[in-house]
Amino acid sequence: MKKILLYNSGGGLGDSIQLFTLILSLQNHFKSAEFFYVGAHQNHFKGKLKEFNINIKTLDLGLKYFGFRWWHAIFTKRRYLNSNNDKIDLIIDLQSKIRNTIILRKIPHEHFYSATFNYKFCTKKGEYSSKDHLENLSNFLNTNIKIIKFNLNNLEKRFLIEAQRLLPDNNYVGFSITQGNFYRKKSWSIDNFITLADKIYRENKKVVFFIEKSEKEIISKIQKKLPEALFPELYSSISCPALVTALSSRLEIAISIDNGIMHMMGLANIPMVILFGPTNPDKFTPKIDTCKILDSKEIYGSADINSITVHDVFKQLNL
Repeated sequence: MKKILLYNSGGGLGDSIQLFTLILSLQNHFKSAEFFYVGAHQNHFKGKLKEFNINIKTLDLGLKYFGFRWWHAIFTKRRYLNSNNDKIDLIIDLQSKIRNTIILRKIPHEHFYSATFNYKFCTKKGEYSSKDHLENLSNFLNTNIKIIKFNLNNLEKRFLIEAQRLLPDNNYVGFSITQGNFYRKKSWSIDNFITLADKIYRENKKVVFFIEKSEKEIISKIQKKLPEALFPELYSSISCPALVTALSSRLEIAISIDNGIMHMMGLANIPMVILFGPTNPDKFTPKIDTCKILDSKEIYGSADINSITVHDVFKQLNL
């Protein structure tokens, strides 16, 4: 294959990080292919995630929020042909809205894979029962695609060196507590996190918070109640997701809500405890070796993440 195009309708950093394994696995399998990305939002692989060195080009059709407007169907094929001569060998549709899929199919292609409408839009019919796109694509292409996960060695050494400078010891327990997108209430109480961190500190662990420098009010509140807490990013001139992943590799375990930092931590493949409320753990949990899920819907029959108690989390840590 010469050209492979991936379409992602999600706009968050976490949505893009979740594609790392898929992209790396496909790039390893189709070594001579060019990989392109088209999305409803910006290409984070060329923006905030560029330090992860995921080599995928942007297909720019000049259509803002691509796929979310029916009139895009009128211009998609014309705009593609105006700047490209060749068909896409394989289009991979990573969302399931019928409108978006119909518009995406306007791009000239040879093969089209999509989970939309129970895989009815796929150019090859088959049994695509897995929730994992990579497994389905192996069936779709009638080949065995080896799973390639992100490796910390993909990062520039300066990030790993900086992480070791900021967290030079052992016994670190990390926390990610803030959500980037506020359309759903995914945040666990800060007071709960402080209480939990204090209990962990009393177990002779060092507690580390991953919070953006701009969140001064939250940082100040934690520092007042838990002066032993560490905020490594406050003491670095580097500020990017790659540093978060490098710092996470220094942790013994991490505790997080469902957010972008959770996915950055997951790239370090460390043990994690993740708290879920309104969102779906099956869809958003990082694919890592050791991960414990606390889902308020499963435990307490409620989408309210704050129904999860400090004790519920602490007993999962086995400190």
